Amino acid sequence: MNTEIDKIAWLHIVDGRILTARSKGKDTYYLPGGKREPGESDIDTLVREIEEELSVRINRKTAARVDSFHAAAHGKLEGVQVTMTCYTADYEGELNPASEIEALAWFTYKDRERVSAVCQMIFDYLHNEKMLAD
Repeated sequence: MNTEIDKIAWLHIVDGRILTARSKGKDTYYLPGGKREPGESDIDTLVREIEEELSVRINRKTAARVDSFHAAAHGKLEGVQVTMTCYTADYEGELNPASEIEALAWFTYKDRERVSAVCQMIFDYLHNEKMLAD
């Protein structure tokens, strides 16, 4: 069994608030992005997933790796870990939930408890770096 989930996430922060997404039927919010397909690069995954989930096109030339974070995978069997590699990037288009995404929300650090474990680690990092508002 694969005990490591490899995900790419988009950190889209505006005025100290970060864009989050919630899938249909779920109560936890995540950072937009998703799992890599076989043979895909980080940027290929980022572009595909963000277009599928949010109906916007990532500008590849502006994509910048922030860091990778590791935690227990939310809603999976015990022992399953997720590695989330995060990127910032500019985009074109209008943000709209698509595919399995039911809602978008702009969170600050006070919303930390509403996101998955790995996203909480990312919120901590962004808050410590003064990128995420209280």
